[in-house]
Amino acid sequence: MNRKRALISETFMVKKIRNGPQKFGAVSDGEGPTDIRSTMEYIMTLFPRKIFNDTLPQIVLKHQLYSIHDDKTMVDKEVNKLREQGELLMFQLGFDAEAFGLVFASDYKAKVLAGEEGRVTQGTVEKFLEKVLSPCTDLSFSKDKMLKEFLFTDSEITQLVKSGVLTVRDAGSWWLSIPNSGKFTKYFIQGRKAVLGMVKKSKYSEVLKAELEERRTTSQVKFHMKYHIHDIVGAELVESIPTTSGTLLRFVDS
Repeated sequence: MNRKRALISETFMVKKIRNGPQKFGAVSDGEGPTDIRSTMEYIMTLFPRKIFNDTLPQIVLKHQLYSIHDDKTMVDKEVNKLREQGELLMFQLGFDAEAFGLVFASDYKAKVLAGEEGRVTQGTVEKFLEKVLSPCTDLSFSKDKMLKEFLFTDSEITQLVKSGVLTVRDAGSWWLSIPNSGKFTKYFIQGRKAVLGMVKKSKYSEVLKAELEERRTTSQVKFHMKYHIHDIVGAELVESIPTTSGTLLRFVDS
């Protein structure tokens, strides 16, 4: 039992262990981050800033929060509250309709401004950050809204796409986006596949979470192993099962 408690304490989570009535804000085992902001800050410590030369804001996928907090409805509610308060921005990451990236607005703005310094698009991007993202709960923007509500010209919209803060959704609308995040998406998907493969190739297609965390990673896994584990648990690509030896992750056949 002591070993189990040590594992829980070290890893911040054991999904699906319920000891009586569970209030939102408490992690399933009663330890680790106790609210959404703290949970995001914890997962952000696993974000590989050096790989991107610290040019990207620290990205958390919304479903990673579900790996720590069981109540998805309440997670979504708290995330939306932080977005309405202007603290968080949410992005449709493009590789999956259910994959939403979360970043702190202050971090996003700082990284975007640093990347824009000295560029011809700088003034337009500064205008966008000030007028559109203070606060912003939209994932995308129509041409009508950009022209009439935010008073951007066609050429300014073109500059915003060029800078990477907007990306084309379809004819006449754009997604809010994170400049230079293509590399993040590539490495993330690559790592997810590799880590899922490790689980699937284990005996009975299951492995102790603590053991997986200690695995030597291949060149396919560029992120912290725990970052990927929070992803595959939160996205329900593996089942998380409490055992006397710690949390067991079992591959889920889709």
